[in-house]
Amino acid sequence: MATVLVVDDEANIRELVSVYLRAAGFDIESAPDGPSAIEIFRAVAPDLVVLDIMLPGMTGAEICAQIRAESRVPIVMLTARDTDADKVALLESGADDYVVKPFSPPELVARVRAVLRRVSADGAPAGESAASTPAETVVSAGGLTLDTETREVTVDGQPVALTAREFDLLLAMARRPGVVFSREQLLEAALGYADFAEARGVDVHVRHLREKLCDDAATPRFIETVRGVGYRVRKDAP
Repeated sequence: MATVLVVDDEANIRELVSVYLRAAGFDIESAPDGPSAIEIFRAVAPDLVVLDIMLPGMTGAEICAQIRAESRVPIVMLTARDTDADKVALLESGADDYVVKPFSPPELVARVRAVLRRVSADGAPAGESAASTPAETVVSAGGLTLDTETREVTVDGQPVALTAREFDLLLAMARRPGVVFSREQLLEAALGYADFAEARGVDVHVRHLREKLCDDAATPRFIETVRGVGYRVRKDAP
């Protein structure tokens, strides 16, 4: 049974989210602010964090950044802001997914389940086709290696820490080197759904991937941009 930490300063929202997640079979921990959220996070080590962006004192983005510095645990943000710039900012802070307020509790439960499915070491990422080889646990492209069971990534044998979303997007491309993915196609392949509103966030994740892989966009070793189309992992990656 997975444990979810719910962080929101509004008691009614905290309780609403907790009720629905408990009904869906999750263990719940909750916190009304940043300091208590960090304390509970370190004590409990939850499997996922549902985090409101607007919190007093310590913002959700600051909490997200602090958690991300210590862990790759999936983070789903709650936000009342729905502009493209706001969504990009959430992804920049390290969030794996987000839900815009006012939200449908069943939708939030579905998002939580989807994220946990993607990070589960016991199963294939959501959206993986039936044609994929179940025994394929290690995917390589030149010096880049991804282990689908441990969800570990190395470049030339050196470990690289990725968020859950970054791993899923990179894995989708690495499974089919040379194939160009549009932003929507990449979301579909990695996550099992394509949300047009989230497509712009793919650029943010790719930028983060390049930084972490030490991959120069001008002379890419692994991830190439195909202008006007999308991205691909090089088939001849060194």
